[in-house]
Amino acid sequence: MEKLQLGKRNKLRVLRILPHGAYLDGGEIGDILLPTRYLPEGVAVGDIVDVFLYLDHEERLTATTQHPYIEVGQYAYLKCAWTNQYGAYLDWGLQKDLFCPFREQRTRMEVGKRYLVYCYIDSLTYRIVCTSRVDRLHAADEPASSRPTLIDDFAPRLQQWLVEHEGFCPLHDHTPAEEIYNVFGVSKKVFKQAVGKLYKQHAITLGDDGIRLVAED
Repeated sequence: MEKLQLGKRNKLRVLRILPHGAYLDGGEIGDILLPTRYLPEGVAVGDIVDVFLYLDHEERLTATTQHPYIEVGQYAYLKCAWTNQYGAYLDWGLQKDLFCPFREQRTRMEVGKRYLVYCYIDSLTYRIVCTSRVDRLHAADEPASSRPTLIDDFAPRLQQWLVEHEGFCPLHDHTPAEEIYNVFGVSKKVFKQAVGKLYKQHAITLGDDGIRLVAED
């Protein structure tokens, strides 16, 4: 099968259909869910479906038959749907809005206004994001097969951060993904995996209020 492309349309084969959706053949990546609400009428096991691949709110690779207004590597004028302390979220035709961090905004985005943006894959978080600084060039992220390297790289960086901050980090499993990204520049999934790695190495302890560095003997 052809290499999967995050943030673009892919033609994938239906492996099985369950009440909550169809599972598509993602090859080495594993099965990819196409939720029931996006299933084409009359689709059957073995059919090839044209889907757009993105990360859902839990950062799981997910498929949809919806056509977004923009794909990775493209430009479009998009309307700002809402903002928060981390950036702006633009309507690109999918249930999950497209994120534009403050640092990628030429001018501070306002709800209801349209902006020319470029869509790309963030090289640290593997998220689909956009920038209104369209004079910049953005390269696509590394293939999914190389993503574990990011986790291996972040674990020692997190440990060093703890050393430099009195051995304590107030972030934990229930911390919003945007807050983790704002502090470390990585996704919540990468953060949790790095925490798990350090915990298995007995380098940290976990608490309801955050994580603590284990003091060396």
